[in-house]
Amino acid sequence: MKMKICTRFWNAKTSDCSKEQTVTESTHEANLTVKWVDSCETCLEDGKKLCKCGNDNVDKDESQFEVKNESNDAQTLPHEANSSFLHSVINMSGMLIGLGQLSTPYALENGGWMSSFLLIALGIATTYTSHLLGKCLESNRKTRNYTDIGHHAFGSRGRAITTAFIYLEIFMSLVSYTISLHDNLNMVFLGTHIRFSWVRHLSTSQVLTVLAVLVALPSLWLRDLSSISFLSTGGIIMSMMIFVTVVCTAVFGGVSANHAIPALRLRNIPHISGLYAFGYGGHIVFPDIHRAMKDPSKFTKVSIVSFTFVTLLYTSLAFLGAKLFGPEVNSQITLSMPRGLVFTKIALWATVLTPMTKYALEFAPLAIQLEHRFLYSMKSRTKMIIRGTIGSILLLIILVLALTVPYFQYVLGLTGSFLTVAIILIFPSVFYIKIFWNKISRPVLALNVFLVAVGFLLGVSGTIASLKLLVESFERIHSAS
Repeated sequence: MKMKICTRFWNAKTSDCSKEQTVTESTHEANLTVKWVDSCETCLEDGKKLCKCGNDNVDKDESQFEVKNESNDAQTLPHEANSSFLHSVINMSGMLIGLGQLSTPYALENGGWMSSFLLIALGIATTYTSHLLGKCLESNRKTRNYTDIGHHAFGSRGRAITTAFIYLEIFMSLVSYTISLHDNLNMVFLGTHIRFSWVRHLSTSQVLTVLAVLVALPSLWLRDLSSISFLSTGGIIMSMMIFVTVVCTAVFGGVSANHAIPALRLRNIPHISGLYAFGYGGHIVFPDIHRAMKDPSKFTKVSIVSFTFVTLLYTSLAFLGAKLFGPEVNSQITLSMPRGLVFTKIALWATVLTPMTKYALEFAPLAIQLEHRFLYSMKSRTKMIIRGTIGSILLLIILVLALTVPYFQYVLGLTGSFLTVAIILIFPSVFYIKIFWNKISRPVLALNVFLVAVGFLLGVSGTIASLKLLVESFERIHSAS
């Protein structure tokens, strides 16, 4: 089955796309994982080139962020909307389940079993803010992605702020993925010693991480999303395998789930709130899911089903991991699993492979925007070289940061508190209030103001707590050396 995926870009000086192309359904998931793009309307086809965008001058009115020919949009929408209810649920659930699930047992153990109410409350709140994004999309048929909603609400300033947060979250998420890659490679090759004369100062796990990143590096040179669509599916499968192997360890691994979980550790709540929030990060992809649905009116139901499933999975994994390993539970549940078990080996390798599937997908938004903003007049080969070079440099910077700051739980908590909370709680509520100011009722207004306040509180307190823990970790290492 063919599904058209046209990802809308916006620029005050570029608007029209000359072609329409199609991409297979598997590429749809890759496009959803990519999350957003922001320069001109780009259409992709199986293995074919991205369409070229002209530099037509358009009206400088910032309210224009669609092409002039609206009739073309009307014709293309029916072709885009081929996603069924079940397919939309799978896409949304697949986008939510990822790195965040690894830390839920650690967060529950350190926050106490009562912190599970925070995990569930965040699940409910983010379901509601997903519903708000759907309402914002429906209020203006020209909005195509998350940054379009920001522009609709606050103009170019709203787009700029939203863009900055999205890129920062992508960057920090890749740092977290690389730290996870390092930690799990260390467990997979425990006892192995690798030394090179030119990198004597690097440990075996660091050398293995460098090699793994170099293996993943060529994927950044691929020309279009249809070439990397298989990576999206692979990432989702790896994430589900991790959960299944933990359950199998509890059932068949000979580990007794008899550890007592403390009731509440209030002083740890600010830090673990960022870990919980990170697990619900996916809102920047939801406009793509909404646009691809056959019946967009069911988007709220899709959100309810998806978030219910993910919240149940997170909660069950959190209690299972905390009961299995107690105070010894690691910030990544896979590192706590008994050595020697086949389930542990599967979980470790799944966790190692997951980051390697993410690099190209996460870099794609920046690469596509770079190409259409600055490289549109260059030859295809030149574009590929520049894109690949910039992507390689960024990935190497991420690698250096990950090896320099090897504190998974603190980096993940900082990302969740400083960036994810804003994207999944604060921004959707603020956008909704601004767009529907003349229609919104007082109870709904109060609810959204409350969510903004809670998001701000969690964001500020979690950011401070995570930064403090990072600094303390560095000081311990410095004093020990």
